[in-house]
Amino acid sequence: MAPFFIRGRFHHTNKLKIARKHKRGGMKNMQERFEKLRAEMEEISVEQQNIRDGQRQVREKFEVIETECEELKRETRIIIQQSARTQIKLALMFQILKASERADHASVATLTHLLREIIARE
Repeated sequence: MAPFFIRGRFHHTNKLKIARKHKRGGMKNMQERFEKLRAEMEEISVEQQNIRDGQRQVREKFEVIETECEELKRETRIIIQQSARTQIKLALMFQILKASERADHASVATLTHLLREIIARE
């Protein structure tokens, strides 16, 4: 029986040595994994900051574009109003010419007065 007992002890001792070795290696491995995770988290944090910065820049550009769009709309409304006033003035001038051709001096005076009022308001 002694040989089995000795074999078992040696075998058991070897297992302990191997287990200790794995335990130390496990701690080292865990430390490496921890450092790797820390590095990955830092990298992710930097990427998230870059994304936030990019979103902020896009938002600022969008706000500038919106402002420019509103300005263009305002300018377009002004141009449309000016065009409408010009059309009215041209129509009055045309009516003044037609009244002059007919020798309708009362209509010429009335239309001319109306045209002067419109121009004075501008």
